[in-house]
Amino acid sequence: MRNKLSLDDYQAVRALTSNGSFRAAAENLGVSPSSLSRQIGAIEECLGTRLFDRDTRNVVPTAQGLLLADIAERMLNTADNGMVEFESYLAVRNGRLVIAGLPSVTTSLLPSLLQRFTLEHPNVDLRILDTLSDSVLHAVESGEADIGFTAGTVGTRARLSFHRILDDEFVAVGTSDGPLAEDRSYAWSELLDMPFIAMARGTSVRELLDGACLSIGRVLEPRFEVAHLATAGALVAQGLGVTALPTLTLPVLGATRLVLRPIPDFGAKRRIGLVWSSGRTLSPAAQSFLDLARAIPMRDLGVFSFL
Repeated sequence: MRNKLSLDDYQAVRALTSNGSFRAAAENLGVSPSSLSRQIGAIEECLGTRLFDRDTRNVVPTAQGLLLADIAERMLNTADNGMVEFESYLAVRNGRLVIAGLPSVTTSLLPSLLQRFTLEHPNVDLRILDTLSDSVLHAVESGEADIGFTAGTVGTRARLSFHRILDDEFVAVGTSDGPLAEDRSYAWSELLDMPFIAMARGTSVRELLDGACLSIGRVLEPRFEVAHLATAGALVAQGLGVTALPTLTLPVLGATRLVLRPIPDFGAKRRIGLVWSSGRTLSPAAQSFLDLARAIPMRDLGVFSFL
């Protein structure tokens, strides 16, 4: 004996109540009258009560039948609305997307990508986590974020997938009346002989700065060491030194009186890429955003117009 009703059972009760005869209700449901009669009988046996009074011509719901018909209407409406919501989710008409990224990416590449994404999917709820590279990887690996923008690669994290989207070149940053006043290219060794403002250890930028120093047998000895790009920009703008930064970080500096100079022999580039979990199926919204980000050449987004 069944201990609960199925959606088919609720449909049978609703159809019989609204049509008033087994023949009409069966035709509406696409079944035979005898099959519907057996189904209603099984429902009544399951519930231990009569739902319909029958005679040779009419089928009339009892008080219990009317109550169950009302419940059936609500249950079926809920199921229909649920399927509409689910189909909208699959079609990326709703849903939620969490993106983690380096601040230099969330202030440069990401806004243009989100503009395109939201034009196609305006009802997807979006959350942005701007954080350091290791934290981006952790957020994606733990499931806190669906997709991340990071620098470098995923290393030994086997559960993460990485797709390179661009290589971010370093430039020298100074003021027009400082050590970089002359409008020309500068050798990396020249910059190291100037008062240098470096990003803190543990950042993706600092790792590349230290690596570039090792490649020419030098050790980075900064005049100032800072954790935030805006601080580096403020110190440079004040004339306290120069720095070398990837081009995507430049909008974060927040200073207007800075000059940029090429460093042809710097040697290193910051590899920017998308990262996502290879062990979990992406949500439709996340998959749609990933497809968009992988398809668009990043330099078409206009984020390098300040160079």
